[in-house]
Amino acid sequence: MKSIKNQKIKMIRIETNRLIIRDVEASDFDRLLLIYNKKENMQFISSGRYDWNKTELIEKYQKINKDYAKGSGIFVAEEKKTKTIIGEAGLFNSYNDPKILEVGYIIDITFQKKGFGSEICTALIHYSFTELGVKEIIARMYANNKASVHLSEKVGMNRITTGYTSDLKAYYVYSIKKEK
Repeated sequence: MKSIKNQKIKMIRIETNRLIIRDVEASDFDRLLLIYNKKENMQFISSGRYDWNKTELIEKYQKINKDYAKGSGIFVAEEKKTKTIIGEAGLFNSYNDPKILEVGYIIDITFQKKGFGSEICTALIHYSFTELGVKEIIARMYANNKASVHLSEKVGMNRITTGYTSDLKAYYVYSIKKEK
């Protein structure tokens, strides 16, 4: 297994009023593991898993970040003032088209309902459109994830699809396109 320290990854640094969104560092995994192992943090993630170990988490980050085009991947969301990792944020090439990226995030339950999700999504959308030349951002979520549904609409996304997973869970797909 390659060490995160030895990877040559450009540090992504997006600053908002309260957050820094940056590439993961080896020292971040203990905090990320605490976030990943809380059921309430993972309840709306597709696998719903909350029994991660550090090796699995490192491998997940390496796999996702290894093959991604410059600028996309999975990042740490850190509160500026306290330097506390509050969660993760990602831009994923889910559609095999570098002009269409999917946005996603996990925020620790302690930091939910404080506007951080909106701050993360707004920053990633702006970054994608202005720095990466992306034409469309997609967000997918379970229909019962009311907070993410509200957030998607708050940041200007429109629902484009309603569907059901193979285990009959309702989901939505939201989209926002770059204005010409």
